[in-house]
Amino acid sequence: VQLQASGGGLVQAGGSLRLSCAASGRTFSNYGMGWFRQAPGKEREVVARISWNGGRTYYTNSVKGRFTISRDNAKNTVYLQMNSLKPEDTAVYYCAAYIPPSVEFAYWGQGTQVTVSS
Repeated sequence: VQLQASGGGLVQAGGSLRLSCAASGRTFSNYGMGWFRQAPGKEREVVARISWNGGRTYYTNSVKGRFTISRDNAKNTVYLQMNSLKPEDTAVYYCAAYIPPSVEFAYWGQGTQVTVSS
């Protein structure tokens, strides 16, 4: 499974960005997907995750109501729509995949930098 994240950039507080993660190598609809982030000096944390068919989603508390994870299995792509961005959302964002029944994220893409200025 190869994952390619894109869509990061510099945005002012209150702005929006949409991250994309394109997958290749296996049947995309077979695996669950997630977005993680790592800020300087902090541990990596899960931001959101979505099941293979999009039926179940999870968000960390700090992004609930602002971020939306979605997927398009026809395009082999998962998205993270980020609205009302805050400076504390600044981090490198990574997409990752797991293959049920395992819940371990075994496949990782390269990161994309998101910087939110105040």
